[in-house]
Parts: sequence; structure tokens; C-alpha cells
Amino acid sequence: MQYQALIRILGLLVALFSVTMIPPALVSLFYQDGSGLPFIMAFVLCVSTGLVFWYPNRTYKRDLKAKEGFLIVVLFWLVLASFGAIPFILLEQPNISVTDAFFESFSGLTTTGATVIEGIEFLPESMQFYRQQLQWLGGMGIIVLAVAILPLLGVGGMQLYRAETPGPVKDSKMTPRIAETAKQLWFIYLGLTIACAVAYWAAGMSVFDAICHSFSTIAIGGFSTHDASLGYFNSPLINLICVVFLWIAALNFALHFAAASGRTLKGYWKDPEFKAFFFIQFVIIAVCFLVLVQHNVFSDAETAFDQALFQAVSISTTAGFATTDFSAWPVFLPILLIFSSFIGGCAGSTGGGLKVIRIFLLYLQGKREINRLIHPKAVYAVKLGERAMPDRVIEAVWGFFAAYAIIFVFIMLALLGTGMDDITAFTATAATLNNLGPGLGDVAGTYASISDPGKWILVLAMLFGRLEIFSLLVLFSPTFWRS
Repeated sequence: MQYQALIRILGLLVALFSVTMIPPALVSLFYQDGSGLPFIMAFVLCVSTGLVFWYPNRTYKRDLKAKEGFLIVVLFWLVLASFGAIPFILLEQPNISVTDAFFESFSGLTTTGATVIEGIEFLPESMQFYRQQLQWLGGMGIIVLAVAILPLLGVGGMQLYRAETPGPVKDSKMTPRIAETAKQLWFIYLGLTIACAVAYWAAGMSVFDAICHSFSTIAIGGFSTHDASLGYFNSPLINLICVVFLWIAALNFALHFAAASGRTLKGYWKDPEFKAFFFIQFVIIAVCFLVLVQHNVFSDAETAFDQALFQAVSISTTAGFATTDFSAWPVFLPILLIFSSFIGGCAGSTGGGLKVIRIFLLYLQGKREINRLIHPKAVYAVKLGERAMPDRVIEAVWGFFAAYAIIFVFIMLALLGTGMDDITAFTATAATLNNLGPGLGDVAGTYASISDPGKWILVLAMLFGRLEIFSLLVLFSPTFWRS
């Protein structure tokens, strides 16, 4: 293990992360909200700590193997989210505990969107901006992780993208080409964010709200500057803009990259995951709309469609924005929406969940097993479009699904052990492991009432969900640490 190289990279990351404290400090100066000092202190602490780790190891540059890749991926979120908690800890009003500060920071950077803060409107503008910025930065980190790194590491079936994505090469080293890919993805991500902010502003949001909500929309995070989330604006047009950009952000950014590079949209329609994603979306929207109309939940069909469309897309893509209390909807709809978050967005997107491609491959594998039972001597292949999937990829997907289920059960049992009721424990586990945010029961709104041990368990769930289970689970193996 090349620890010096890892320390050098982490030191550099922390030093660079210090720059993210400057925008909220400037926001504080602009709005005169009196909360700039925590960000200045956090900047000094981050840059000094980063330099202390980086400077002694600045000349130690080596190619990182897959083994170091797993460790740097985990440490990236663990270290940066920990430093991200500093402004929350230093904030005087409201006074946030250390546990709540870490919970809020990890929730932001992992784009989970679960919050422990009540009265978001009363936060200083600088802190409102900082929460949204955390999600935006986390979303970009997720894109680079999913498109350029996880395919190279072969995590949970994502190696099927190794030959198609522009980032990784077919060897065991973490190469500079990842940096090149990341740079191109930054331009796409930034461009979408600007377009989203302009659309929100044109639809009636203030400049501040438009920028903040564009951050959390493109990151599929779900944080808002208002307790009522997007319901505060009471605008069908804003709801529709959010839905469109959530759909765009929930697609594989490798497709966006290919479209931007080749200047053609044909790649979208040829992608099987793209088709499966929208098929699932339309089914969920239709079911929600029909049930709402049947039970006369809203006064007219137009309002019912607006609410069904928004909640279905927001929850199923794991954004977690809200315009109404979906937990109060009739019959099975609240549970249906929670279960839809298990599917989440496409691979290589900022969405959470198991990912559409894995669910699709599990469906195809199940179909193949049924055919084998009917015709035992026949040979069937699992095909993704026109391409036959190697058995190694199918095995990896099944392994990911099994690991996901086991982690889910362990986290839920741990939450039950803290005294949490059944429905809250189940949906809190789903909401954090899928990086969704809101759940049902005591976590339908905020997580403020959850005990401190429960919050730390949920922080671990956020990390497992964001790091695609195996990236974190592999560190618990004694084999990993052997030279």
C-alpha cells in the first residue's frame, strides 16, 4: 500500500476543499448575515491541515493500483465530509451539536438530502448557500466516481461500462486519463447547473433561490432553502422545470459526454438503460396519478397530475424534493414511492439506489433462469441491447444485490435496537442507503428527533449507499490490508 501517495492526495484534496469555504463567506458579506467567521476559520483549518499532509509527501508520485483506488474513494468522502462539518459546528445560531453537524455534512456531500435542521428559512443566507453547495460538489464527485473510477475498479457490475466510457483504460492503474474525463464532465455538469438556475429564475425564483436549487437539482440532492421545499413556491412551472432537470441528471453522464462529443442524440435512444429508466418513470407516474384521481385527493385532475408527476420523479430519482406530504397519500402510494427509490437513477448519474442497469440485468437474468427451467438444454444469453453480457458481470450484479440486502438488514436492525419504530427504521434505512432523504414515520420531515446513535448509524448508511456498497465493504476484509 502506497500510504505516502495516499496522504499526498488527501492533503491536496483537503487544501483544495478549503476553497469551497470562500463562496459562502462572500455570500455572508453580501447579505451581512454575520456568519462569515465560521467559514473563514474553516478555510484556515482546511488549508493548513491539507498543506501539513501534502508538503512532506509532495514529491512522492506513484501510479495508484486498484487497491489504493478503493481506499482513496472511501477516504475522499470520509475526510471531506468530516471537514465539511466544521462550519456547522462553529455556527453560533442555531447551535448545532457535533453529531448533527456531521450528519448534515455527510447528508449534503453524499447528496442524501436528509436534514436535522428545523427552520431552514431562519438560517443565515451563507449557511443556506453552503448546504446547497455541499450537494453540488458531492454530485460532481459522484459523477467522476461512477463514470471514471468504479468501472475501472469493477464494482458491482459497473465493469460493463469499462469499454464504453471515455475515462478508464483497460489496465489496473488509476491513470491521468481519469483527470481528463473529470475535466470534461465538469463542463457538462456546470453547463446543466447554469441552465437549471436560469430556468428557475425565469420561472419566478429569486436569483439566490434559483442558484441554490439548481445546485441540489442537478446533484439530485433534495436540500432546499425552505422548510416546505419546492412547495414553498406553489408553481406548476417550477415543478415541471425541476422534473425535467432531475430526469437529465438521473441519466448516465457518459451519454451526455458522448452526445456533447459527437453532437448527436442517437446514443440516448440506443441505450437500453435509458429506455428502461423512462419506462419505469412513466409507470410510477401513471399509477400515482390514477390513484390520486380515484380517491379525489386533489380538487382537479390537473393538480393531481402536477403533484403525481413531481413526487413520483423526485422520490424515484432519489432527489427527495417535496411539494406536498406524500406520506399522507392513500393506500399504497407512500410505500410505492419509497420502493421506487430502490431503483433510483441510471448508472453514472447523480441519482442513488441500486441503479436502473442493475435492476434491468437482474430482470433479464431472472427471465433467463425461467427459460432454462422450461428448456434445460437450450443456451440463453443475457443481452443488453445487441451485446451479450459476460457471466462475470451478472455475477457481480447478483453479488452487489446480495451485499445491499445484507447491509440493509443490519442497518435496519441496528436502528430498531436504538428504540426506533418499525416503519421509521425501514424507511430511514431505505432513505439513507438509497441517498433519498425523506422517509415515513418520524423521518417524513426531518431527522431531528432521531437519537445520536441512530444518526451515526444513518451516516454509515449514507456512505454505503454513495460508495456502491463494495467500495466501503472491501475495506473490512483482512485480505485487503495484506501486502
